[in-house]
Amino acid sequence: MARLKEKYLALKPELQKDLEIKNPMQIPALDKVVISVGAGFAMKDNKLIKNIEDTITTIAGQKASTVIAKKSVAGFKVREGMPVGVRVTLRGENMYNFVDRLVSIALPRVKDFRGVPRNGFDGRGNYNFGLQEQLIFPEISYDSIMQIHGMNITVVTTAESDKAAFTLLEKLGMPFTKGSN
Repeated sequence: MARLKEKYLALKPELQKDLEIKNPMQIPALDKVVISVGAGFAMKDNKLIKNIEDTITTIAGQKASTVIAKKSVAGFKVREGMPVGVRVTLRGENMYNFVDRLVSIALPRVKDFRGVPRNGFDGRGNYNFGLQEQLIFPEISYDSIMQIHGMNITVVTTAESDKAAFTLLEKLGMPFTKGSN
């Protein structure tokens, strides 16, 4: 079992007390993690899209899929059917393994890292933040990538509020910036 999942199970009573929750079924938990890359810059280059897909698959430990445009948008020079991104949704053990690697290995490797921003909550207990490059993950070698790209990471929780989600993520080790929320 993943280290982070064990940590979460040990934290449940503490979370219940801190958030003043009476019903233990309402204790917030991680639901899923979505990793996505908007690859509009690579629309016409199938090799680059494939490389991004392989990179995200390696990072996530699960097969990533290419996102195809549903509509044509002349302003962005996008036609229906063109590849416009890559994404993968992690649940269960893969999700816990990824968040554990993200918090303990990848984020500390970011240059001048001061923590992830506190303002990435959406009002429903979900947290979004972006990374500038994929090279912070140790499993990615510099020689295997064609172009440096960032990624968006969405952590979906079962929390009812941002405060509960923040408490959950903070207790799981998410390094938030210092200061007020």
